[in-house]
Amino acid sequence: MPQPNPEALRFLLSRRSCPARTLTLPVPDRAALEPILTAAARSPDHGKLEPWRFIVLTRPALERLAGQVALRATELALPSDQAEKGVLQFSNSNLAVAVVHVPRSTEKIAQIEQVLSIGAVCLALLNAALAAGWGANWLTGWPAHDAAFAHQGLGLAPGEWVAGFIHIGTATVEPTDRPRPDLSAITTWVDA
Repeated sequence: MPQPNPEALRFLLSRRSCPARTLTLPVPDRAALEPILTAAARSPDHGKLEPWRFIVLTRPALERLAGQVALRATELALPSDQAEKGVLQFSNSNLAVAVVHVPRSTEKIAQIEQVLSIGAVCLALLNAALAAGWGANWLTGWPAHDAAFAHQGLGLAPGEWVAGFIHIGTATVEPTDRPRPDLSAITTWVDA
């Protein structure tokens, strides 16, 4: 017989990410962040490979990265609006966790399973931060996908890549809900 957890289900049915630009101080300290990271690390992980790792970015690191993003945007000759959006992700943040994919070589577990696992880690980290009472948002953007920035700014090894930056802080506004998928349009029931 199932043991329902209505409080957890209510949270999942109503959870909303907070716009990153609305997050401010205070942010969780190491002691408050540790259970959030622990919850994220409990994500499905076929083969127990741990194909991910965390890089916790505090304010000084985020300021440094904002400068590196600006330089990289110039090198790439990006349009000013695209460059600015990349810079602001770091310059406006007080705490972010980079969730890094660390590919593991194995014949038993397909690479796609490792990629699905890191996506689960990002969502679990986001939800754990929200459940702990913080505001949080999962962002990517061009800096997350730029191998040169990832190597220079974050020290990523060849083959590693950023699945997301989870920004965490104190929400200054109540996030508004957005339209959600029409379940009947995306669900097929197969009874036989």
